[in-house]
Amino acid sequence: MLRVQGYEPCGCLTEVGNALTLPCRAGLRVRGDEVYRLIYDIVLSRPEDYLSIYQSSCNHNCLKCHSWYFAQIARGYWYSPEELVKEVLKYRERVTVWESRERATMWHASDLCAHCGMCILTGSKGPYCPGKLTLDKVMWSPQGYGPARNIVSFTGGDLYCQPVFYVKVFKLIKREAPDMWVHIETNGYGLTPRNLETLYEAGLDSIWLDMKAYYEETYRYLCGTTNKWVLELPAMIHDMGVVLEVVLLYIPGLVEVDQLEKFAELLAGVDKDVPVMLLAFFPEFKLLYLRSPTLDEMVAGYAVLKKRLNKVRVGNVGVFCKTTDCINRLIELIGREAVAL
Repeated sequence: MLRVQGYEPCGCLTEVGNALTLPCRAGLRVRGDEVYRLIYDIVLSRPEDYLSIYQSSCNHNCLKCHSWYFAQIARGYWYSPEELVKEVLKYRERVTVWESRERATMWHASDLCAHCGMCILTGSKGPYCPGKLTLDKVMWSPQGYGPARNIVSFTGGDLYCQPVFYVKVFKLIKREAPDMWVHIETNGYGLTPRNLETLYEAGLDSIWLDMKAYYEETYRYLCGTTNKWVLELPAMIHDMGVVLEVVLLYIPGLVEVDQLEKFAELLAGVDKDVPVMLLAFFPEFKLLYLRSPTLDEMVAGYAVLKKRLNKVRVGNVGVFCKTTDCINRLIELIGREAVAL
């Protein structure tokens, strides 16, 4: 699909048994008139507080992939669009918080709940509780405590370069549950102008855009592909009317303040109110030799983003703050509203 539209194919491979094959062949299957997607798991995720559909097989071979065991290796069960919509409808019966479309993001979950579960376990609010939810809005999931929001997110392996499956499932969700927001977590590689418009017309509401690295040489090292048109996406997504949130990583030695400053300039040129989450890298997959950022590094990264952007938060706090004193210090430096717990 990318080559037909004049874009560079990803060149990435997915492990299937003892062989390697193209991601779209590993993660998509056509039987008769139906197209199926390989799904690893479906769960109410934390701290996102929405239904996450974890997909197997991806158009990136990220060295830092924290979902490598199903994104880089074909693993899971085949689902048709109709079967996935049944899961969405079952989840809809459990929703405790009904969000407006502009809040159909991971970023906005962090101002509702600190996910400590103390209100359920002890009957008292935790020390970092935002105080936004009543007890009946908080529930347990395999990933912890929090609300269940009216959002379904397609995450894990990324194959939005092949939109046929997603067009079918998005349209079905909008027909059967129009009050559920459709969200994707994506590296953006498959979101050519044509594909993005196709997904939007099918019912896509919001996008988590993981931009990974600004410099192309760093991006290609980390992911195996170019990021030339990924850098153009914030403006296209914003102009189309799709809700946008951007996720950035601080990776010591690879993606530091200089690249975060470039991202800040890029995003400020689109909209200074684009929600941005700065996540702390943690060693995984083929980057086990790298360290996580320190508190001071994360604060410096936050500061350079905040100079140009209005809505910046810091996440993966447990990666660089191992004590309550550290969390309190972080809050003292950047404010409670900027800390995603």
